[in-house]
Amino acid sequence: MDPFNDLSTPLSLLATRRSGKARDLAAPGPDATQLATILSIAARVPDHGKLAPWRFITVATERREALADVLETAYRAEHPGLSDGATLVPVRAFALQAPALVIVLSAPIAGHKVPLWEQELSAGAAAMQLLNACHALGFAGNWLTEWASYSDAVHAALAQPGERIVGFVFIGTPSRPLDERPRPALVDVVRRF
Repeated sequence: MDPFNDLSTPLSLLATRRSGKARDLAAPGPDATQLATILSIAARVPDHGKLAPWRFITVATERREALADVLETAYRAEHPGLSDGATLVPVRAFALQAPALVIVLSAPIAGHKVPLWEQELSAGAAAMQLLNACHALGFAGNWLTEWASYSDAVHAALAQPGERIVGFVFIGTPSRPLDERPRPALVDVVRRF
């Protein structure tokens, strides 16, 4: 069985998942029911202690400009004296890509016996499972961080105290065939004990 070539197997779903560039993701995106399914599947990740140490923010189409405003304000605050309006075009464009957007947050329970690292790994797994669910429904996703994930001002606008932005997951239909990227040879990333 070769999951990369036999597309009738469940493993082929995982073997063929690729990220689409957010700027190349077009309509249609997931409808409300499909997005709820995607998020339900994203929440089915390993979670030591049953803490659900992650949150999802869905950004509705009509709120994308408001998100672009948040990003622009944050960028201006972090780059005082900015006079080139063209510099802000990609900052605003970031928020407007793809038909759907989910912001994934790490929301660890401070002081819990489950180590912080395990809780953060669970949040990363939720983002990855979100991408797998998108692919299973025939969409493509793109998990991006960019400067916005690390901006204190963006964090203050989107996250609660103690939360961190794992990434912005853009979802839509590829407007062109997805490129396959080079993958590491197993000999380079696997070792035996």
